Amino acid sequence: MIKNISVIGDGGWGTTLAIILHKKGYKIKLWSAFKDYAGLLDKRRINTKFLSGVKIPKGILITDSLKEAVLDADLIILAVPSQYLRNVLIKLRIYNEPGKIFLSVVKGIETSTLKRMSEVVFDVLGKVKLAVLSGPTIAYEVARYVPTTAVVASKDIKLAKEIQDILITDRFRVYTNSDVIGVELGGSLKNIIAIACGISDGLRFGTNTKAAILSRGLAEITRLGVVLGAEAKTFSGISGLGDLVTTCISPFSRNRYVGEQIGRGRKLKDILKDTEMVAEGVPTAKSAYFLSRKHKVDMPIIKEIYLVLYKNKTPIRAVDDLMLRRRKSEF
Repeated sequence: MIKNISVIGDGGWGTTLAIILHKKGYKIKLWSAFKDYAGLLDKRRINTKFLSGVKIPKGILITDSLKEAVLDADLIILAVPSQYLRNVLIKLRIYNEPGKIFLSVVKGIETSTLKRMSEVVFDVLGKVKLAVLSGPTIAYEVARYVPTTAVVASKDIKLAKEIQDILITDRFRVYTNSDVIGVELGGSLKNIIAIACGISDGLRFGTNTKAAILSRGLAEITRLGVVLGAEAKTFSGISGLGDLVTTCISPFSRNRYVGEQIGRGRKLKDILKDTEMVAEGVPTAKSAYFLSRKHKVDMPIIKEIYLVLYKNKTPIRAVDDLMLRRRKSEF
């Protein structure tokens, strides 16, 4: 029976989950990678960098020690940025014990290996009990108890249902799914499309353009997902279309914001330097581009975002090249 839960990562989403689960009566530990910031969180009880204005209950233990965080934990929630997950797991592995359950809420694809987050977990920890959580979950809204849905996925449907019971509240409705590949890819690839929508906003295009990006972006995500073993129907669900729409239109979306700033003429390095939060779509654009090439999947929007982010292509030139592609049928 799960009683003790550790959240590894003090970003907005990790902090939000810690608060929700504490209010459900679980004993919660929240791990921060930085000693100074962990001390600040413990003292002020507000995550000013990532979740400003939301009080962290005093009953939540905040620590920078992985050993202390993992000790006695029945469930470990992984909530660190995708490109740091492997290194955190390597350190965590020393203190891991058989029988612990892991839940990944990380949205991204590892750039160096092109692996999904569950694959990274298995790489480092072996065949542990693992589920993944994804969906349209803007932390700022969930923390304020705005009605929200999400999906927990695992090949072990009994485990998925157990996590569902742990997370679900009257304002946070959680569904189950066995399509781990589809749920992970939907949550990861939509961030690239959100950057494209942000660029559209920055260029002062309209709703026609955003609708085109959303619909054709979903087609690209589905094409790659099916080739990688996902079920097509997953991408029309909460962790696919639902998450895509939210991330592309929300004023709180980091990825949409990055795109908007690029559309206004700012350089990527300057945008990232000015924000504490990680925009997962930036590294994922590189991963997705190379995945599409490896598997010979046509992904024109994702290709153009990669070229804008990493090859200094101008957004207007990218738009022209997308609009003037050879004629084809929709399906």
